[in-house]
Amino acid sequence: MRLRNLVLILAALTVVVALAACSSGGGQEEGAGKKASEEQAQRQGPSEKETGGEQEPPKKMTEEAKGKQIAPKKGTVQGPRKVENALKPPKDKTLKLTVPEMKEIKDDTIPTGTGTEAAKFRDYAGVHLKATGFPWQKTANVYIAGHRIGFPGTDSDLAFYDLEDLKKGDKIYLEDADGRKYTYKVFRKLIVEPTDLYVLNPIKGKNIVSLQTCTLPDYTNRVIYRAMLEDVES
Repeated sequence: MRLRNLVLILAALTVVVALAACSSGGGQEEGAGKKASEEQAQRQGPSEKETGGEQEPPKKMTEEAKGKQIAPKKGTVQGPRKVENALKPPKDKTLKLTVPEMKEIKDDTIPTGTGTEAAKFRDYAGVHLKATGFPWQKTANVYIAGHRIGFPGTDSDLAFYDLEDLKKGDKIYLEDADGRKYTYKVFRKLIVEPTDLYVLNPIKGKNIVSLQTCTLPDYTNRVIYRAMLEDVES
C-alpha cells in the first residue's frame, strides 16, 4: 500500500511539472533542455541571472505546451490612459521585427494580439501584446512575446530560441507600416515568473522594446530582453 501511494505521488508531481511547460518541444525536452542550459551557462549575458542554451531542439510541440498561454493577458498598464505620440501613428499598426543576432528574426511580421491568441503565436514569429506601447509613442514599452520552440512549417518555428544570445549593446529594429525604422539598443535582461505583470508597464519618459520567451530547460518562467530607442529613420 505504501509503495502504491508513493507511485501515485510521483505521478502527480510529473503531471504538475508537465503542465508548467511553455513553448516546449516534445519527447526530448527535459534532456535537451538540460544540455542546452549547461552550454549557455558558459556565455556571459547582460543581466544578473542567466539561463537558456544552444542545442538542436526537438521539432514538435507537446500537447501541454499547446494549451498554455505564452504571454500575460493583461497588466497594470491596461485601461484608458492618455498617450502622447512623438510621430503620427500609422493606420495599420502591424510591425516588422529584425534582430541581427537572432537567426530566425529578420523582417518578421508582428501582429498585435493577446497572450491567449494561440493562432497568432503559432503563425507568427512573435506577437505585440495588446495595450502595451507602440514605437511611435513618446513613452512606450513595446512588448513582443514569441515561442522558444514553436511549430514546424510556420514563422514561430524556433523563432525566439536564441533570444539569450543577445548581449548588452546589441541592436533590435522595428519598422512600422509607414516605413519608419526604429533602432533600439539592448540594455537589460530579466527573468520573471508568468504572474509578474509589472514587466508590461512603460518606464516613465522612455521608449523601450521588450522581447520575451520562456526559460530553459523547464519553460516555467519568462526571460525578457529590454532595449532603448536610439534612432528613428523616416
